[in-house]
Amino acid sequence: MVTVLVMGASRGIGLEVVRAALGQGYGVRAFARHASAIALTHDRLEKCPGDALVPADVERALVGVDAVVQVLGIPNRDLFGPVDLFSRATAVLLPLMARHGVRRLVAVTGFGAGDSAAAVGPFQRLPFRMLFGRAYDDKTRQEERIIASGLDWTIWRPGVLINGRASGRARILTAPSQWRNGIVSRADVAANMVSHLEDAAMLHQKPVIIRF
Repeated sequence: MVTVLVMGASRGIGLEVVRAALGQGYGVRAFARHASAIALTHDRLEKCPGDALVPADVERALVGVDAVVQVLGIPNRDLFGPVDLFSRATAVLLPLMARHGVRRLVAVTGFGAGDSAAAVGPFQRLPFRMLFGRAYDDKTRQEERIIASGLDWTIWRPGVLINGRASGRARILTAPSQWRNGIVSRADVAANMVSHLEDAAMLHQKPVIIRF
């Protein structure tokens, strides 16, 4: 059985990844500061409390896993101050994955990070930068670290996130010429991340994912 470490597992896309991975037959180690509060039980689910910025916590969580799904987030109140969680946590994670021989990394950033910033429309660009600029600058640094890591990575870039069930009709846009913003449910993002976890065609890809 393949065991997946989900970092940021207590809410949002991370929690949806836990559900999707269990549903698709994976073993799951759910890592979060308050992992014990995750309101799920399953014989293939292990709850692992820890801090993504503390190397000892991350190293403990990596023992015996086959892949890592990294889903980091910050509260809205932190968007207007300095943001470095994404790059710092990634800097902790990557060398520890290499040390433990865990090669598969699936990460979530967002549409507008890295080279997808060029696809943000002219009327969206200014409000996007005002609201999310600091966070997305750090997500870009996160992506740069992952791309340079030498690991078997995939970086998923969802559009505007909403709640709701997985529709099964999300669009995966891998070509830069296709990239555009859109709306997608967290459950759709998670379902696709898990479905393509072992898909060799998705290695070193940076897909944008939207529903409409």
